Amino acid sequence: MAYQCFDVTIENQIAHLILNRPDKRNSMTPAFWQELPEIIEDIDNNARARVIVISATGPAFSAGMDLAVFANDDALANDSDAAKAQARLQHGARFHDTAGYFQHSFNCLEDCRIPVIAAIQGACVGGGVDFVTACDMRFATSDAFLSIFEINIGMTADVGTFPRLVKLIPEGIVRELAYTGRRMSAAEAQSVGLVNRVFEDHNSLLEGVMALAAEIASKPPLAVYGCKRMINYSRDHSTADGLDYIGVWNAAMLLPAEMAEAMQANAEKRPGNFADLPVRRSR
Repeated sequence: MAYQCFDVTIENQIAHLILNRPDKRNSMTPAFWQELPEIIEDIDNNARARVIVISATGPAFSAGMDLAVFANDDALANDSDAAKAQARLQHGARFHDTAGYFQHSFNCLEDCRIPVIAAIQGACVGGGVDFVTACDMRFATSDAFLSIFEINIGMTADVGTFPRLVKLIPEGIVRELAYTGRRMSAAEAQSVGLVNRVFEDHNSLLEGVMALAAEIASKPPLAVYGCKRMINYSRDHSTADGLDYIGVWNAAMLLPAEMAEAMQANAEKRPGNFADLPVRRSR
């Protein structure tokens, strides 16, 4: 299927989503917000891959939201004071609903059963930060930088940056980035743990990320799914809750046959013959 904002390939159990609007610095148009969850949910629901890699073409990973997503509210132009007041109330409700729509587009990355890896080059600003913080891991080129740019246009980032970023790096650094909008270099991002590793250039970035994706894809998919589920749950709950949940999870999901196959495949230095994720039940 052809998309406006992405090129999608699936090979060797790795789905590769490539932002394909380099002339617009991969800004996030209205089509982006619709296509991303469609692609991710299709891959996840139909178990089409074991790992998802997201990269971009051109000099920038993403310049954030495209201005086209900010539609004018013509109702506010009404001459009647009463109509203006009503329109402003409706505007707030519509904006809240729209924010939820945008948030879902990134929540799907966290909610899917498959690990998602972001490969970042050049600028990653505004909505781009929301995007990559929803991924499981982030890797970058040496010239990459991140910026919570919304403060520079009088906005508070609202699509996922703050709830996720404060769980990834120290709160004081989040506050500094949010209040100033300054650029965080790839080297600094790695030093605080936001980026796993920095590569010299785009080619080495993709080579390294794809090698990691291949290694993850070689592991038992149901066990990887369990790891992602447990990590997300443990991040958001107390230690006691996390320990209880993993006990319940393994009581239902631990697969002795998969464990035996993993150990035998390692001993024989061959790929494991593992069960794939089941296709999700359609509603």
